[in-house]
Amino acid sequence: MGHPQPAQQVSEGTELHSSIESQGGYESLVQENADGHKTVSYLVRGVHCAGCIQKIESTLLSLESVQGARLNFSTGRLNVAWDGPAELSNDFAAKIEALGYGVHPYSSDAEKSESEKEWKFLLLCLGISGFAMGNIMLLSVGLWITSSETMGMGTREFMHWFSALIGIPAVLFAGQPFFRSAFTVLKNRQTNMDVPISLALLLAVGMSISELLNNGEHVYFDSAVMLMFFLLIGRVLDFRARRTARSSATDLMSTLSGFATVIEGNSKRKVPIKELREGMTVLVAMGEKVPIDGIVAEGESSIDTSLVTGETNPRNAAKGDEVFAGTFNLDAPLTITVARAAEDSLLADIVRLMEKAEQGQAKYVRLADRAAHLYTPVVHTLALAAFILWWGVLGADWQDALLVAVTVLIITCPCALGLAVPVVQVLASGLMMKEGILVKAGDAFERLAGIDMALFDKTGTLTMGKPQLVGGYDAEDLKLAASLASHSRHPLSQALVSAYDGDLLELESVREETGAGMQGNWNGQPVQLGKRSWCGDGNAPAYDGPEIWLSVNERKIQFMFSDHLKDDAAKVIEKMTAAGITTILLSGDREDAVQTVAKQTGIEEAHGNLAPPEKFDFMEGQKKKGHTILMVGDGLNDAPVLSGADISMAPGTAIDMAQNAADIVFMGDSLSPVLTAHNVAVKTQKLVKQNFTLAVLYNLVAVPLAFMGLVTPMIAAIAMSGSSLLVIANSFRLKLRT
Repeated sequence: MGHPQPAQQVSEGTELHSSIESQGGYESLVQENADGHKTVSYLVRGVHCAGCIQKIESTLLSLESVQGARLNFSTGRLNVAWDGPAELSNDFAAKIEALGYGVHPYSSDAEKSESEKEWKFLLLCLGISGFAMGNIMLLSVGLWITSSETMGMGTREFMHWFSALIGIPAVLFAGQPFFRSAFTVLKNRQTNMDVPISLALLLAVGMSISELLNNGEHVYFDSAVMLMFFLLIGRVLDFRARRTARSSATDLMSTLSGFATVIEGNSKRKVPIKELREGMTVLVAMGEKVPIDGIVAEGESSIDTSLVTGETNPRNAAKGDEVFAGTFNLDAPLTITVARAAEDSLLADIVRLMEKAEQGQAKYVRLADRAAHLYTPVVHTLALAAFILWWGVLGADWQDALLVAVTVLIITCPCALGLAVPVVQVLASGLMMKEGILVKAGDAFERLAGIDMALFDKTGTLTMGKPQLVGGYDAEDLKLAASLASHSRHPLSQALVSAYDGDLLELESVREETGAGMQGNWNGQPVQLGKRSWCGDGNAPAYDGPEIWLSVNERKIQFMFSDHLKDDAAKVIEKMTAAGITTILLSGDREDAVQTVAKQTGIEEAHGNLAPPEKFDFMEGQKKKGHTILMVGDGLNDAPVLSGADISMAPGTAIDMAQNAADIVFMGDSLSPVLTAHNVAVKTQKLVKQNFTLAVLYNLVAVPLAFMGLVTPMIAAIAMSGSSLLVIANSFRLKLRT
């Protein structure tokens, strides 16, 4: 017998099942987290704005059993945590469906499939509206420049009917993105920017059909289609930004999949990584990724930790040392005792941090949405007031009163408002592309313009991220060392080969010594290349950077490497500081190396030896102090901070996860794109604000004229288009940037 459930939970389930039949089956997807709460993930479709997110989350959080509900705007992934039976997951899905949204079990494949279908449909709508607009405008030019007497009534009627033949199907099909959104919010007694758009489109088409059937002159299929085309451009740009901002954590989870080799007595077997448990013994061959967090039980090797720490210099791992999932075993086989299950590994922690950060960022309310929240009810009220005034007070025919109301809707339609942001974004993105900067997030400029603090990673961000040979060496020694190093995949060996420009020697009996280095024969003499402890001079002065030793004919030659600072790093930091931006260096590298780079670049505050969660906690602490933060980094250890910062940038040399998590990616070996992006963002925001001002001023002049009946729908359409063109022309001033 189970424990009786609280009355609230029973009533919730009863009420939901009585109001709508649940799909069922979600209980099989339910998991239990470390806090003992049940959790499940849904894929929610039909989410168009921050209001939709607030509506879904608040509805679920109003249920006593629900402990948490977070909806990711970019991916449509809804995570719910609750106390109670797993079967409640079906009730939650039903509750969301009752709000008018589509609900499905979450999977990355389903999310990609749904996103791809919606993207193709939006492009189809845009193409149809563009085709219709181009053809109708060709007809409209003739209607505008001539009178009925000049053209002839028969010809005029034919052109009107031909416009209807093109315009009506185009509006009904290509207007679906707006109609569906408007219907969803109206059904729940809410409103958004799509409501006045839909009203204007339908009333303009309806009035045009009425005028066409009654041989009237006020036929406005051209206005409706042109309005729809402009607004679809904005919708496509918005969706593209969200599509490219898909959850990086979803891709990262694939690293936790696959199989590991488990040792059981004298036998070995392949086991899915997700089934590994504490205490198991795992064999990691040379060249394999470490599948799990654990302790080295046998063997010694070099571990490439760049995926986790961001540092390119390998670290030695011997018996008793801790290794982490996602790192790369370079030199020799290792036997590892599992310390934590896959879901509790450091890599899984990074995944959870990224999910948390992306959920917070998804709640960002963009400027146009905030303006539209007040804008739409005002438009509706004005149009209704105009109809009542002309029909009920002034005694005009309902057709004339409706014509005035349609005019008010058209002339106040938020086309200029909708274009104020995306047009500037497109121009700014194109300008940045020419500078080698790729902007992925739709609201990146708005967020970047407002920063007052910049966090920088060290390796690969402020430095080149590649070890380079420093100092002068005998040509024959370098040739021999490079020839032996060419047989190794070790990063220092590869850097040594890159530093040598010439023909390599043909060595004999080349082999790799486990965890030590390479050895072979040259002219009958043994040659070794590797660690100081194996073939180097233990009495030589310590070098604070990476090194590799060559031993030949009882001679010991030390090859030293350094990760050089980017040429313009200090200059960029200086200019950002002068602009009032606080710069801080965060790195997983040694404290002394971090402080050296900070001193060279002019960064006053620097912290080393930071694990990914510590970087994230530092960033969260600064955000709580009220700072608006830019993060610039290139490693997996930076990914949570890249996702959680107000705005983030990653160099093109960064790993895929860092590039996916970042809002902006820049190419080349310099740091100057960070400064360029900030300067463009500041000017972009100035233009956006000017565009909003122009849109408001236009309405302050146009609305009274329409309200008084001094403007026809045709003039309203021209004025509306004119306001859009004015906004576009102002946006092009961005290209005058020096």
